[in-house]
Amino acid sequence: MNLPVRDDYLDLIASQVPLLDVRAPVEFDQGTIGDAVNLPLLDDQEREEVGKCYKLLGQDEAIKLGHELVNGDIKQVRVRAWQQFVRNNPRAALFCFRGGLRSQITQQWLAEAGVEICRIAGGYKALRSFLIEETAHRINDLDVVVLGGRTGTAKTRVIVDRSDAIDLEGISNHRGSAFGRWPTPQPSQINFENALAIELIHYHRAGRRQLVVEDEGTHIGIVSIPKSVVDVTARSPLVVLEASVEDRIDETLHGYITDSLESCIAHYGEDDGFGRFSEALRASLDRIKKRLGGDRFIALKAMMSDALAEHEKSGDAVAHRSWIEPLLVEYYDPMYDYQLRHKRDRVAFTGNREEVTAWLDERALRSKR
Repeated sequence: MNLPVRDDYLDLIASQVPLLDVRAPVEFDQGTIGDAVNLPLLDDQEREEVGKCYKLLGQDEAIKLGHELVNGDIKQVRVRAWQQFVRNNPRAALFCFRGGLRSQITQQWLAEAGVEICRIAGGYKALRSFLIEETAHRINDLDVVVLGGRTGTAKTRVIVDRSDAIDLEGISNHRGSAFGRWPTPQPSQINFENALAIELIHYHRAGRRQLVVEDEGTHIGIVSIPKSVVDVTARSPLVVLEASVEDRIDETLHGYITDSLESCIAHYGEDDGFGRFSEALRASLDRIKKRLGGDRFIALKAMMSDALAEHEKSGDAVAHRSWIEPLLVEYYDPMYDYQLRHKRDRVAFTGNREEVTAWLDERALRSKR
């Protein structure tokens, strides 16, 4: 039976073809492609047994064992799950690790059940290699502008409001500082890289030329920004967003206190939400203890504890301003100013939110000409 195969990776990604990942869950957890759904041919234990058989007895015996393990009711349950996926996603394509036996068997069993689906040539490995190459190619083909500014200047708000920007912190599920963790985990390194590549592909397909990204360095939380992206942003023009200390305190209070508490309550529930939020906030301060210095850490920790107690008692977060202001002014500002001195030659514009937005809009128009 001659079953359909696709190797047009760019169109698969750009046209958002629904993807069926038939690798084992342990492989899927390490990284997949976009929003692919994992309905494995072999579960983790079955994969391990088949792998051992392959090493000891060769491919034929491993295939035989695989058919013995996935047979009868187990096979029917898996085939029905695949059928339902294809019914829900008629444009779908499937892949295993290298586009070999697992995806071929899945495709064959579906065909025998009266359902046709395309198999991706080269599988996950080929798609992953393609995405790595696309990231380097696309980022070097764009007119990149880096948006910087002190902590609390609402850089991320500017980014998410723009159609010519990619939110690296959003993709990484982290706000890019010691206080930047969300209750939900960050993606794996592979999933972060794949998601960024997919964003760049869609961005390019939209016909945009200018790309605005936030000034992030080399890491966002536990994930590393691809070297190709770091290299481009390190030589791109820098726009510095400015805001008053009061506005920055307000922004920090909103983002790192109000939003964080709401996220913790949504994730952990009303009963545990505030306690989890408090633990996370204290842990964030602990992570910069050495850099703060002993006396300053002790003072900030005491102010934070008092603010948390008042917050829990009254429901009013305003007391957090007592420790947010010195943390911004005495810790984050000197650190940012030091970093900015090494980037002065790249600064193309400095202004408040309205001025920076207008400058970026005008620059975007010029880049289209």
